[in-house]
Amino acid sequence: MSASRPVRTLRDPAALARAGLIAPERAAALEEVAARYAVAVSATSAALIDPTDAADPIARQFIPDPRELQARPQELADPIGDGVHSPTRGVVHRYPDRALFAPTLVCPVYCRFCFRREVVGPGAQAALSRGEIAAALDYFRAHSDIREVILTGGDPLGLTPARIGALVGALAEIPHVATIRAHSRVPVATSERVTDDFVAALAGPIRARGKTVAVAAHANHPREFTPAARAALRRLADAGIMLLSQSVLLAGVNDDADTLAALMRAFVAAGAKPYYLHHPDLAPGTGHFRLPIARGLALVRGLRGRVSGLAQPTYVLDIPGGHGKVALDSAAARPLDEGLWELTDFRGRAHLYREA
Repeated sequence: MSASRPVRTLRDPAALARAGLIAPERAAALEEVAARYAVAVSATSAALIDPTDAADPIARQFIPDPRELQARPQELADPIGDGVHSPTRGVVHRYPDRALFAPTLVCPVYCRFCFRREVVGPGAQAALSRGEIAAALDYFRAHSDIREVILTGGDPLGLTPARIGALVGALAEIPHVATIRAHSRVPVATSERVTDDFVAALAGPIRARGKTVAVAAHANHPREFTPAARAALRRLADAGIMLLSQSVLLAGVNDDADTLAALMRAFVAAGAKPYYLHHPDLAPGTGHFRLPIARGLALVRGLRGRVSGLAQPTYVLDIPGGHGKVALDSAAARPLDEGLWELTDFRGRAHLYREA
């Protein structure tokens, strides 16, 4: 299969075929998937894919798969229950001292396992209006218990530096908001966006108001840490931005001891503290990414003898229905039967969780 190296984001199966990332005869079969769930593979991510490897872990994260149309009964359009805790569009206030703020539902790349896959993607409702942003900021101002605002989406760092600076600046002006955290693929998947203007937009509140700004960089395989990605993360760290990791434990991507250890070491080497390792959520059409929780626990416990405490993430699952995260390697997660768990949320309430 001959193809030229992509220089821009690939957004449909035909473009993936022209770039040599899928066989041309597969394109038609993937059109139905692309019509349902957004597709975007950045030039950086595309360059990492080995099209001769049917099990390539980068391709598995970004290339559409017909299995995405095979929803299972337990899967949910809103698998972590964001809607239950949304007082105004773009805001989710699940925990007392922190809230999510999603100013955009557009991403520079679309993960095939995304838990918000039913709502992310380009379109008329992809970004909050000026009035909706004002309403979100008013909500944060009115709730003095909120000490941390977590920018999410979509990918909030996919916005222009000017918009990032305006949002972060407005949040930093709220006296009781001490920490602003952004979860993003940008530093790794589109590292060219991490320019001086981009860093200044994020780091401004640190210098001007003494606030803490953190970026949780999302990567799932050590190959994603290209020289450009490492340099982008270092630029953020040099500006005083706290760096954390965010990963998902994915079948066929990082569900072996060597890969998982290498991934956590790669984060530490880039200056990011391993933070969350997510068990895949019950998003529609993502069953082929999920592995048994018991298998995940074995992998995470195996990390303890392989990497230092600095490289240990917390293995978490979001309890469906909006009940928050639970650390699976803790007393809050108790196996009852094969595939059946009792999960205790942060308020002390127990919930049954059956693996799909």
